[in-house]
Amino acid sequence: MNVAIVGAGKLGFKVAEALIGGDYSITIIDKNDAILQKLSQQLDVMTINDDARQISVLKRINISSFEYLLAVTGNDETNIIIASFAKKLGCDHVIARVREPEHMSQFDFIKESMGIDSIVNPDMAITVEIYKYLAEKYTLSNGIFTSGRIALTEFPTRRFPALVGLSIPDVREVLPDMLIAALSRNGKVIIPHGEDEIMDGDFLYVLGEKNRIMELNKQTHEKGKYTNLHKVMIVGGGKTGFYLAAKLSEFGAAVKLVEKNMERCRYLSTHLNNVMVLHSDGTDIPLLEEENMDEMDAFVTCTGYDEENLLLALTAKQHNIPDVISKVSHENYRELIRKMGVDMVLNPLDITASNILRYIQGSKKIISSVLIQGQAEIMEIIANSRMTMIGVPISKLELPSDILIAAIHRGNEVIIPDGNTTIQLNDRVIILNLLSGIGDIEKLLKPKAN
Repeated sequence: MNVAIVGAGKLGFKVAEALIGGDYSITIIDKNDAILQKLSQQLDVMTINDDARQISVLKRINISSFEYLLAVTGNDETNIIIASFAKKLGCDHVIARVREPEHMSQFDFIKESMGIDSIVNPDMAITVEIYKYLAEKYTLSNGIFTSGRIALTEFPTRRFPALVGLSIPDVREVLPDMLIAALSRNGKVIIPHGEDEIMDGDFLYVLGEKNRIMELNKQTHEKGKYTNLHKVMIVGGGKTGFYLAAKLSEFGAAVKLVEKNMERCRYLSTHLNNVMVLHSDGTDIPLLEEENMDEMDAFVTCTGYDEENLLLALTAKQHNIPDVISKVSHENYRELIRKMGVDMVLNPLDITASNILRYIQGSKKIISSVLIQGQAEIMEIIANSRMTMIGVPISKLELPSDILIAAIHRGNEVIIPDGNTTIQLNDRVIILNLLSGIGDIEKLLKPKAN
């Protein structure tokens, strides 16, 4: 399958890196030759140093032979034009990254008039995940996800304290025929293995047969607990801060938005309703304290600098703010984040790349998928004869630690698999994976060599 990616920035690289493990031939187009040379040393892709706005460039690569084109340059209008040109020249599916708020109210019109199949907005994607967590607390609808006879529920350990201190194998004695597929600890989603223990304060994701999970959900669900979200402070008035402030204000929360650029403050104050915009450096802790930081129900850091976001998040936790959320784009901080105790850490690149990959894979492989705290994904696939995992014991698949084959729906039977279980043709397979390892999913779903 031929895929063209226009824009060799972080998102373009992330998607290309993930697709490399699958059955895709990738062409990357960018005007910056130095970036392309560096990228070609890391990935086995074709690179073209040119301007994809030129129809001649798209014709030269024979864009009509491509199934997908992804336009992710740093400019919305450029992405829209390139995607539109590619579609008119015969590319099957085109995707454009569009981020500006001015375009948000007219996505459908842009797609229809320009012939664009899908539009992705990283800032809106991360906003949706933060909003779900703050306004609803649950990242799954009503705290539960169902598919056929399989279901997944989520709850904090305080709703089932008997699990605290138990190892994963011991949990099966308390919750027979169920599986702790994932847990959230100190702001990070983890897939537990072996002798990992449940700790006080963990947020658990338990999977099993639907009726049993429904009963567990009745015992553990905290209905309406977070409708009392009143005060939120957001540091960083960029696109994410803008979208989140607007959404939380509409929800009814009193929002204070801190931004250090005066011109940006003027924009925010004229485009946001019922939001207090504060012109200040977010690292000015005394000012934040003067603005009643200690009284906030939630604190969100979404500046353009990971280090600043993490520092502010740690400061907020020291002020005992109930929910602290941080936007972080670099994987290098993963271990540091685990130790900080931040309630939720989100990577917009991971979320957007996952959305793009699910669109590219479409119904051919994945029939449903749901994000878990914006860091992991639970998906359902139908096993077909071309998949390399058919007929192989799970223990022989050499799955990385960030992927879990959680359940199998075979006819009327629900199977919680172990290492000896083999996946059969037409099984409905529930897989959980961390977004940081989305490329590993492509390898798992890769068709057998002819």
